Amino acid sequence: MGTLYVVPTPVGNMEDMTLRAIRVLKEADLILAEDTRTSSVLLKHYDIRNQLMSHHKFNEHGTSAAIVERLLAGQTIALISDAGTPGISDPGFFLVREAVAAGIEVQCLPGATAFVPAIVSSGLPDDRFCFEGFLPQKKGRQSRLESLRDEPRTMVFYESPYRVLKTLQQFAEYFGEDRRVSCCREISKVHEESVRGTLSEVIAHFTQTEPRGEFVIVVAGKEKEKEKKKENNHKKNEQL
Repeated sequence: MGTLYVVPTPVGNMEDMTLRAIRVLKEADLILAEDTRTSSVLLKHYDIRNQLMSHHKFNEHGTSAAIVERLLAGQTIALISDAGTPGISDPGFFLVREAVAAGIEVQCLPGATAFVPAIVSSGLPDDRFCFEGFLPQKKGRQSRLESLRDEPRTMVFYESPYRVLKTLQQFAEYFGEDRRVSCCREISKVHEESVRGTLSEVIAHFTQTEPRGEFVIVVAGKEKEKEKKKENNHKKNEQL
């Protein structure tokens, strides 16, 4: 019986590829890629010439059964996405579930994913957090935001540059304009940047400066009343 390897790929900087990931991809009988054109650039960079097959959210339900059969026949198959770790707001979960159900060994390599550096560099509590990925664009969006109104843990969201400002404005509506936030864009790339402050401050920034690149938005959880009063008293004492 073969093994399904879930292989993280760089979210920006090519140097974030691990030695183990390169070895696994070179040894695999088949590499499943979200977009073969995007992945071909990475594979060419590391001189990986294995068979490449398209596997994305629009075809995964139709192709997974045949892939499982190949795994059962003893092939080693690697799954990659355009960037980061497959399955994290990317295709991958369905195939992994089917492979596990068939008794196939599944190994996920440690490696690049966008939300970890974003939350660690945000300056917000990262001992406990909840990952929300992309919010629903229409149906279910308001109910999701309402359910997070009193969430005490730091919250992590993915967003495209075209919806960043709208999303921040909705966060201010549901969480309050004084809630702390960090917007991290273009992680590990040349123009990586984190914009930190209250929601009102960050909204003002992106009202004047057009958002560009892929974003990870990290929002502070709701403070308990005692902690909020303590923080306010601390700020007053500093002013005095």
